[in-house]
Amino acid sequence: MNFFSLLPRASARFGAACLLATASLIAQAQGGTGDWPNKAVRFVVPYPPGGLADAFARALADGLSERLKQPVVIDNKPGGSLIIGTDLVAKAAPDGYTILLGSASSLAINVGAFKKLSYDPARDFAPISLAFRTPLMLMVAPSIPANNVRELIAYGRANPGTLSYASLGHGSTLHLSGELFKSLAGIDVAHIPYKGTTTAIPDLMTGRVSMMFDGGALLPQAREGKVKMLAVTSAKRVPGLPDVPTMAESGVAGYELDLWFGVVAPTGTPASIVERLSREIVEVEKQPAFRNRLASFAQIQYDTSTPAEMANIMRKDIQMWGRLLRDYKVEPQ
Repeated sequence: MNFFSLLPRASARFGAACLLATASLIAQAQGGTGDWPNKAVRFVVPYPPGGLADAFARALADGLSERLKQPVVIDNKPGGSLIIGTDLVAKAAPDGYTILLGSASSLAINVGAFKKLSYDPARDFAPISLAFRTPLMLMVAPSIPANNVRELIAYGRANPGTLSYASLGHGSTLHLSGELFKSLAGIDVAHIPYKGTTTAIPDLMTGRVSMMFDGGALLPQAREGKVKMLAVTSAKRVPGLPDVPTMAESGVAGYELDLWFGVVAPTGTPASIVERLSREIVEVEKQPAFRNRLASFAQIQYDTSTPAEMANIMRKDIQMWGRLLRDYKVEPQ
């Protein structure tokens, strides 16, 4: 066999190798995501177990697991004004196997609340989709002699230095909601930061802390009479809580606040994965079983989006909350 007789077979092998190389390059250009996911996806929740955010994330994770045919595993990483869990995801591999339940607090407010934030929401995250919105609810300890917001304000003015409010830490939405209330109501209320909403609940029920603006974790306690729900922070009454007045109806003119949550991944996560997750989240949230599972959280407003729409919301909220932080003289830490 001479050299020339080998050429056809060599050429065929070379051609096949070129085709394989070309296919590999195309797959890389498309993100190399054809087999994603082929293992469990980690869903980081920067809140402790038991609250609204955790309950929502677990319901969403179960729905995504069914659609993706792989486990979506909740990993609670609370603390540090949501920075601990959020920073973990910012630094995770952008391979589609780590996602975060972010919020207006972690992805917008923290930018203006901290001098040296360990992550940059605009730089370090790929928005996937909004998840839901919720107004906050003003919850008061049963020991406070006030059954409506006007009585609470009157009590605070008559007893300066006695009221306190719980939050998730400096710069959180719950912190700003308390500062906004103090400013508009003209009373002094001491700020007491907690690691998470669920860790503050026992202190609120026993009166160690006077009040808290809550996103839904305290609804069961309010229904059982263990805390008093005085108002919601939305512009209009919540359909699921028709008997609860708004802050404006309660005499605090100009008080309007809600909180959004959304799912993000580390920057660099392939666009095909981001888009797939966005579509799947929309489909999960349409399912009656999913909504029924969260029926006890009557204030939830389901609100999904495209990745581009969520990016725009983040950008606008970073500017808005930065302005509010300055207006209410909340100094960055």
